[in-house]
Amino acid sequence: MNIDLILNYFPGLTAEQKERFAALDELYRDWNAKINVISRQDIDALYEKHVLHSLGIAKIVDFKPGTEILDVGTGGGFPGIPLAILYPLVDFHLVDSIGKKIKVVQEVADALGLQNVKAEQARVEQLNTTYDFVVSRAVTRLKPFLGWVRYKIHKAGNNDRPNGVLYLKGGDLAEELAEIPDRYRVYDLSDYFEEPFFETKKVIYIPKK
Repeated sequence: MNIDLILNYFPGLTAEQKERFAALDELYRDWNAKINVISRQDIDALYEKHVLHSLGIAKIVDFKPGTEILDVGTGGGFPGIPLAILYPLVDFHLVDSIGKKIKVVQEVADALGLQNVKAEQARVEQLNTTYDFVVSRAVTRLKPFLGWVRYKIHKAGNNDRPNGVLYLKGGDLAEELAEIPDRYRVYDLSDYFEEPFFETKKVIYIPKK
């Protein structure tokens, strides 16, 4: 898998965006050899299982310039780094409680010249800022996650959808969704991407109350 996979679904990329997406393979291979942020068997499927998966969020909300986004439990920088490449005029704050993971995120962002990324070792509960959207990829069950981020989202926004949470998760979510009182909508990524990996992958969108 390579950048052609991304171009297949996002054909309107600029030359700079193409360069940045193409650079991810070598950057993550180099850093993963030092600090393991992606499982060994997944590194060869980086563009499918990490980059394109992250960009699934962009199929649900096309972020307007000036949007502020918090990526909670970003790990090695997903979904934040791919989204920051796709949206250079959107501000991304990537947080994780594990310092070595944030080191990788910062090094990757610096190497790509991403001026719109701030990486920080922090727990979301410690943050005093609010954002338009909170994004994340399966860091925990939805009920406790929403408890962490509910007050990190401000009401006023300029996107086509109301501000809220965009959560990447897979599998059967019926039990998990039954635990939350919030309104939500589930989007199947198999409606947007044809690879078998996406058959069970979803984006859960929870607008701010």
